[in-house]
Amino acid sequence: MTYLLALDQGTTSSRAVIFDDQSRLVGMAQQEFPQLYPHPGWVEHDPEALWKSQLETAHLALSKTRLKASDIRAIGITNQRETTVVWERATGRPIHNAIVWQDRRTADVCDALREAGHAGMIREHTGLILDPYFSGTKLAWILDHVPNARARAERGELAFGTVDTWLMWRLTGGRIHATDPSNAARTMLYDIRHNRWDDALLELLRIPHAVLPKVQPSASTFGETDKDCLGAAIPIGGVAGDQQAALFGQACHQPGMVKNTYGTGCFMLMHTGQELRDSAHGLLGSAAAQTGTTPEFVLEGSIFIAGALVQWLRDGLGMIRSAGEIEPLARSVQDAGGVVVVPAFVGLGSPYWDAQARGAMFGLTRGSTRAHIARAALDAIAFQSAELIEAMQADAGAPVEALRVDGGAIGNDLLMQIQADLLGVPVIRPRVAETTALGVAYLAGITTGVWANAESVAGQWQADRVFGPAISRDEAAERMAWWRKAVERSREWADE
Repeated sequence: MTYLLALDQGTTSSRAVIFDDQSRLVGMAQQEFPQLYPHPGWVEHDPEALWKSQLETAHLALSKTRLKASDIRAIGITNQRETTVVWERATGRPIHNAIVWQDRRTADVCDALREAGHAGMIREHTGLILDPYFSGTKLAWILDHVPNARARAERGELAFGTVDTWLMWRLTGGRIHATDPSNAARTMLYDIRHNRWDDALLELLRIPHAVLPKVQPSASTFGETDKDCLGAAIPIGGVAGDQQAALFGQACHQPGMVKNTYGTGCFMLMHTGQELRDSAHGLLGSAAAQTGTTPEFVLEGSIFIAGALVQWLRDGLGMIRSAGEIEPLARSVQDAGGVVVVPAFVGLGSPYWDAQARGAMFGLTRGSTRAHIARAALDAIAFQSAELIEAMQADAGAPVEALRVDGGAIGNDLLMQIQADLLGVPVIRPRVAETTALGVAYLAGITTGVWANAESVAGQWQADRVFGPAISRDEAAERMAWWRKAVERSREWADE
């Protein structure tokens, strides 16, 4: 039997997942790490905590399965995207905490760039909307605010990376400073049409070339781990940002196929083949995971708060003791009783792109209970995703026929049914729920000859359950109208 190890470094936890060559999950380990909130709207991680938790889960997954590092054919790495790390090349020491994709500290910088007329050029070169979500302004902030950082970067003393790059650096003892197109495309510094760092954008943000990693295909040989890390030198054969990895793991390799990942946020991707589509409806163009040198593209809708809303109900309000309590609590009422929750805790992503929106709850009465709020929280996750499907259908000029889903929340049957009701199309839950990890396992396996190509892994994808819509389209439209009314009242709240 051949085994592949996927390192899945997420926003709230690190996981290591081992698959065999029949796409079966053999073993898994997971470890949460602290979230840091030094100021309102700021979100940070300790880069050392990311590394240590990921390394520990890898060891634990091997131990659980009684496998040795020498039994692993290859490693794939998937990661929270846009999160920005800068470290010293000589020591590997980070010069600042990682600035997380949710962080909004550079909203004013983005506003200034927009007012100076740069938004169009950024959209044309990168496919992205000018927003603090992406890595470029985060990197510029670190170079501007850590003493002497920009001068050191220009001298080649510092290295920048998204989390995949940081993990590869540590796994290889600093020998490999690399990334793939799916991560590079999220930096707001990368020309996705030509697969190269963009000189004009680097100049605009004063980013020296010397800090940037090498970009190579998602399925390619990145290097080997140090023997001391896991007990043997293992090839790193696959790298992709978490959402593109999930798209690959869901076997959405053909234009028009769509998946949605329900994690800390929600991220919906439509494969568009070799065509980079310009969105007129608040979506992003981005790079898909690539098995060769020919660029492939996606349309993406990004929702910043999804599963994090349930986490807030648990940790912030103390309404539930565990995330698993949300479904039975929400099922205890017929509907949300008129309550609408807009989880714009860090602004709104697609299709609004309003960094100044803030979370709000509407429709509360004396009869409202925590069960109604729980039901409204699930509704909010589904409402946001339904808006993305509408935008994708408008941009593609064709209906979406089905939605493949993955991520931690897909075990919530009520949420999946609400989603199908709002969308009006089947929602398909796969047999293997860990599709993000599976996607990079597939990429690493293609690199090392376990599978021949994307087509050969697509045949292994299987559905677990299909949720069909159970309400009329008129009722769905009425519910969406209430959602949009609430969203409008939450917008531009933090302007002052």
